[in-house]
Amino acid sequence: MDAPPLIVIFGAKVQPDGSPSAALLRRIGCGLEAARAHPAAKVLCSGGAGAAGPSEAAVMVQHLAAAGIAPERLILDETSLSTLANVAATAREVAHGRHPHVVACSDAYHLPRIRLLLRLEGVDCVAGPLAAGPPLGHQLAMSLREAAAIVHNLTSVLTSRRDRAS
Repeated sequence: MDAPPLIVIFGAKVQPDGSPSAALLRRIGCGLEAARAHPAAKVLCSGGAGAAGPSEAAVMVQHLAAAGIAPERLILDETSLSTLANVAATAREVAHGRHPHVVACSDAYHLPRIRLLLRLEGVDCVAGPLAAGPPLGHQLAMSLREAAAIVHNLTSVLTSRRDRAS
């Protein structure tokens, strides 16, 4: 039997009261749907703690467990505070678990950057099920932010590789 993919839920803001933001709820919903579609797959919940409240990963685990996903399927990455760190944690888990590919769960505007960064790490990736996104104005603003983030992340990755090669 082929190894199952690794489902990865990319973090988003946790409210000061510990509840998930609308973005985090969408991403958890995507992860839940993917987990049900791939019942043998592990689910990497990736996202550290902000200024207040629990980590993004802990909130994900709480919601997934309440929805019936077995705790032994859930992996916490509570140290990642950026998409770049989420991707690095994902690449480590893919290598450790010998997963053939990743099912990435995030907002549509975020997925191109995730997929690009995973490809740079040598990890195959497919988009997870997409939920209805945020309002159009927010999507446009976030798409512009993502364009800038791609340039920043590529510069970081290429600089790091150059420094390691020196």
